[in-house]
Amino acid sequence: LPEEDMPYLPDGTPVEIVLNPLGVPSRMNVGQILETHLGWAARVLGVHFATPVFDGATEAEIKDKLREAGVKATALGLPEIINESGKAILYDGLAGEPFEQKVTVGYIYMLKLSHLVDDKIHARSIGPYSLITQQPLGGKAQFGGQRFGEMEVWALEAYGAAHILQELLTAKSDDVAGRSKIYEAIVKGEADFDPGLPESFNVLVRELQSLCLDVELINKVVPGNGDANGDGIGEALITAAAE
Repeated sequence: LPEEDMPYLPDGTPVEIVLNPLGVPSRMNVGQILETHLGWAARVLGVHFATPVFDGATEAEIKDKLREAGVKATALGLPEIINESGKAILYDGLAGEPFEQKVTVGYIYMLKLSHLVDDKIHARSIGPYSLITQQPLGGKAQFGGQRFGEMEVWALEAYGAAHILQELLTAKSDDVAGRSKIYEAIVKGEADFDPGLPESFNVLVRELQSLCLDVELINKVVPGNGDANGDGIGEALITAAAE
């Protein structure tokens, strides 16, 4: 936003940065809020504060400094914009109307994180795989793949993108035989893809066996859907027996 459209204090001073309060509870960065209050008091009082991380100023001490700053502002004939609550009335920079609730305003250090595109850009065709899951490794340093998590899977499922999902969860992940076949098909210029069994299924079977569940995959040929002749197109049956 342009400076003139930013929310502003009753004396017309616009704020420079607006932060969402939802960024505090999960990160538990309460020190940022306390720094905001103490920074405002330091600015009004014209002093500098050095407060250690774990043994710094308490909330009561910060309230005292805010109260002291309010007294000084009044003595100088300035409006008391922020009282000991640390909140002020902010006005909408576009409409000029005050916001419904008071807002925490103050001064803090805000540093830029060094996240640059040149350092993060990454691509992979083939590369190393995990020895246990047979899935691609993660991260640029390991020349890994992009993680396609549960929520991303449900997003594609909602669009009905079945073939893309099948490719992502088999040949591009842990279907060892399938990715060899599809690599061969690409080299030969063919457009055939026959997905196999993901290695994650074998890992699941091993985990169930560790719970004393004798799970094994039986490649029994059964007639396929609508297959009256039984031409060999079948489904794999899974049996489990508790010992």
